[in-house]
Amino acid sequence: MADETVADLAQLYLGNILYAMELAAMGLLEQGKVEDAAYYRGIARKLAEAHGRERAAAQSKS
Repeated sequence: MADETVADLAQLYLGNILYAMELAAMGLLEQGKVEDAAYYRGIARKLAEAHGRERAAAQSKS
């Protein structure tokens, strides 16, 4: 466990991270903070897209 990197952990828990970011965005929307919600959704979108590219690259190698 000591040799796990941030990237390893983020990949392992990506679904949980994306879910939490969406909950945060929804809470921000309820508070009327539309721009803040969009910011967190933008980060989540970038993470999801990067994961998709990584998976596609791994599949094309096999």
